[in-house]
Amino acid sequence: MPTDLRRMHRTFTIRQLCLEFKCTPRALRFYEDKGLLAPARDGLNRVYSYKDRARLQLILQGKRVGLALAEIGEILDLYEVDDGGAQQAAKSLRKFRERIVALEQQKIDVDEQIELLKNGCDAMEKRLAVTRPDLLPRAADYDLMLRRRLDGVEHSEAK
Repeated sequence: MPTDLRRMHRTFTIRQLCLEFKCTPRALRFYEDKGLLAPARDGLNRVYSYKDRARLQLILQGKRVGLALAEIGEILDLYEVDDGGAQQAAKSLRKFRERIVALEQQKIDVDEQIELLKNGCDAMEKRLAVTRPDLLPRAADYDLMLRRRLDGVEHSEAK
């Protein structure tokens, strides 16, 4: 990362932050409406500070791991507390651990759903083998097409 981005006096335009973080101006304005960002103004233009840039980075990281904007806001609000970031770290740790528990449960749920679907496919294939074996190759072709799509094979072949 260029050292210029780390200078405390450095400011950023909405365009610069959108390009850097691959987000839209609408998203930044939304975060501003929610009180998560508070850029200065130069006429009608928003001027983002080094602090705003750091907050945006934390907002996007929080969203990436599935935190709600309200939770992200709670964490960001603790940045101003003069304790060396201890309360912010403690709040973040609690939210992260809660998120891990939720994701682990979702993973269990997804694994169970996959198993149910596989069992359903097996049962239908057995039934079709007896009643309409002529339909089975189509099922296999469909399965192959889905696997290729998931693996990205179709996307690379189309280019």
